[in-house]
Amino acid sequence: MQAEVDEFLGRARYQRRADVPEARAGSRNGFCDTTVKTTTGPVTVSRPKLRGTQDKFVSRLFGTGVTKTNALETLVIAGFVRGLSVRDVEAALADALGPQATLSKSTVSRVCQAIAEEFNTWRQRRLDEVELDYLFCDGSHFKMHQGTRAEPVLAAWGITTAGKPVLVGLEAAGNEGNDAWDDFLDGLKARGLRPPLLVISDGAAGLVGAIERQLPRSLRQRCLIHRGRNLLAKVPAHAQAEVKAAYWAMFDIGDDAKPGPIAESLVQQRIDAFVATYAKTYPAAMRCLQDDDRH
Repeated sequence: MQAEVDEFLGRARYQRRADVPEARAGSRNGFCDTTVKTTTGPVTVSRPKLRGTQDKFVSRLFGTGVTKTNALETLVIAGFVRGLSVRDVEAALADALGPQATLSKSTVSRVCQAIAEEFNTWRQRRLDEVELDYLFCDGSHFKMHQGTRAEPVLAAWGITTAGKPVLVGLEAAGNEGNDAWDDFLDGLKARGLRPPLLVISDGAAGLVGAIERQLPRSLRQRCLIHRGRNLLAKVPAHAQAEVKAAYWAMFDIGDDAKPGPIAESLVQQRIDAFVATYAKTYPAAMRCLQDDDRH
């Protein structure tokens, strides 16, 4: 909206009208709070106010009395995140909101630049104050540009010692090999992240190796969801519901079993009983579980 106001007045926020002959009459007059319903919940937006203008300023993204929007959220931001060009974003806005919603290239570029600057500030922030009990690492693949293969975005998030979730880092990478994960975890450490108590990951060799090299003081656990998926892939469809229920029951130990050797021993006993129950019927699945269990 700030970019829209700049375009409407024909000058930047602190630029004098006298210095811009083609600028429109009027001036900024503070802000008013407006609650907008978005796809992530209600957001309070400080809408710019103007005075002394001959024409009324109306946001082409939000209109005059908007109460909900996903235009900016799902079209502009998501468009740039997916690698769309300025022209593609303009076309998407026009298709969704009508020709009057088309933004100028300079306005779209300023929005894009602001998003990129905000993200870069976040991804370079210090992590000295983040104290984690649990750190989760995984990669998700996205098509950054049309007609190209999906590329991974490496992600790290965790649970703090206070029990709060926190997104730690995101980084685009060319692959999920040793070098990519080593660089990603090394970057988190360089910004002050201390070793967590436990790191949870899938079984990808590049990630597992990087965790062992970069965070050798932390315990590592195979993600139970990934482990369960691999297990069920080796079980016939008609038996998957039964095996899945028994699998998750192994780890439901109740609050009376405090973390430590006793809880670990209890779960191991359940794993051994689970394997004994299904070893003859689904030997490949049980070998998969035991192989994961050793890690």
